[in-house]
Amino acid sequence: MSFHWFLPTSGDGDQVGAATVTAGAARHDRAATVAYLAEVGRAAEENGFTAVLTPVGAGCPDPWIVCAAVAQHTERLGMLVAVRAGFALPTLIAQQAEAFQAISGGRLSLNIVTGGDPAEQRAYGDFLGHDDRYARTGEFVDVLRRAWAGGPFDYAGKHYRVDGGGLATPLAVPPPVYFGGASPAAETVAARQADVYLMWGEPPASIAARVARVRALAADHCRTLRTGLRLHVIARPTTAEAWAEADRLLAGMSPERIAAAQARFRRMDSVGQARMAALNAGRTDGLTVAPNLWAGVGLVREGAGTALVGSYAEVAARIDEYAALGVDEFVLSGWPHREEAERVGAEVLPLVTAPVAAAPGRSRVAEVSTR
Repeated sequence: MSFHWFLPTSGDGDQVGAATVTAGAARHDRAATVAYLAEVGRAAEENGFTAVLTPVGAGCPDPWIVCAAVAQHTERLGMLVAVRAGFALPTLIAQQAEAFQAISGGRLSLNIVTGGDPAEQRAYGDFLGHDDRYARTGEFVDVLRRAWAGGPFDYAGKHYRVDGGGLATPLAVPPPVYFGGASPAAETVAARQADVYLMWGEPPASIAARVARVRALAADHCRTLRTGLRLHVIARPTTAEAWAEADRLLAGMSPERIAAAQARFRRMDSVGQARMAALNAGRTDGLTVAPNLWAGVGLVREGAGTALVGSYAEVAARIDEYAALGVDEFVLSGWPHREEAERVGAEVLPLVTAPVAAAPGRSRVAEVSTR
């Protein structure tokens, strides 16, 4: 397994907030300066995380620029840069990836985002419907990979045409492609194009079904596919302390914030967002949807809306459970992100019993717990 952390590029604090937009946003006590984001990055690097994920969308700064800056303040930490497919030509993204690899020493991974809010898409100038967006994403990744292979190549698709494109020389280290989406259209793209298929945290039975389904689809194309899970973490020395922290976070979500966020979620056409919203149904009670899995985050935060809550040993056990179901990578986060990277890396990751890949901040694979 590999573990990654999250880079809060729109600001940080001790409350749950939306990743990119005003609806549901919390007060940010820490501005997302390069200095602070570098602190988060170094905390992740020094505590066993392989890379940091960035968000993309309205209300957050361009992840290419931010991650290029943060990379100069870390040594080995990977940058999992989010790219909104369709907003720039894949041939240009190929060049940007080439430059990023050169200045970072080959530390780039790409999270290809299709978009799930029609209003936000239109604000950017994109008027495609849900399934057409995913079809475009499939072509986007196809062109991107061909460009990395070196030119010249021609391409004629529904959404992209290229005549004599490609990098001057093949990219020595093509970035791994991460991709998420819960609809059949998204799973088709993942099976054909992704290196790592990302999911938001759902109860284990749901994740097991999704892992099995997307890997079967990939096998139909003679491909193998890694899977990843995006979760928040609220871990403390004892169970009671962890749930007290979840209660504190819930108390910080005003009815007005919840209502604004929920209204936005209802207008979205993202199947994954609908699955997150169904876990909490807009209510502030009954939020434990599986052992140690809390859906309170999704009351105000778009996207990943669940957290693992419990003692350090309990959270590690739940990670082991997901790993046994076929999850290969975990993208974790917590508030504030600097301190929680230190806490989760020091207290939770060493208790994980499944094999853990060597991370840039560690000199050895995490030892098997004796719990």
